[in-house]
Amino acid sequence: MKQTQDAKWAVNLAAARQFHAHEGHLRVPRKHVEHMETENGPAGRQDGADGPLVVKLGTWLDNVRKRAAKLPEQRPTDLDALGMRW
Repeated sequence: MKQTQDAKWAVNLAAARQFHAHEGHLRVPRKHVEHMETENGPAGRQDGADGPLVVKLGTWLDNVRKRAAKLPEQRPTDLDALGMRW
């Protein structure tokens, strides 16, 4: 099943929030991947496959910076709350 853009954004934003909670900042190296966690440990993959959900957070944030002018209004606000470097 294909994810919508909003669903993909939500997963990536959750990864950014998780990184921020652990590290206290959002200065993510480009090659960093975030392994999504839940209260019960690593989250299952949304495509039904086994194993944790892995988000290429550094790449995603770099791409978001490049598309900043085209983002809907709420999305930059969500990232600003985490201390996003534009």
